Amino acid sequence: MAAPKPPAEGWYRDPYGAHEARWFSEGTPTALVRDGGVESHDPAPVTVGANPIEPEELPEDETAGGLRRADDSQAPVTPGGTTPAEAAWETAAESPLN
Repeated sequence: MAAPKPPAEGWYRDPYGAHEARWFSEGTPTALVRDGGVESHDPAPVTVGANPIEPEELPEDETAGGLRRADDSQAPVTPGGTTPAEAAWETAAESPLN
């Protein structure tokens, strides 16, 4: 049995067609939208009795400034060969707790 796919989290094509992209949280479209790399807020339209919204991936060239999606499994690697999260944990472990 395959593991269930986690709910969508991140920027996806706006399913309502009003903006280039809309932020999805736990598989639900939010009011956070993006057009031409500029973020703003626009509540999702009320759709009574509509089918569930399925997020549609954005083409790679539409991600602004090389930003990575929150659900991207391949974190960037620092020059030391660690991910930023690993580097943060190492730094915290080396710091005194005074």
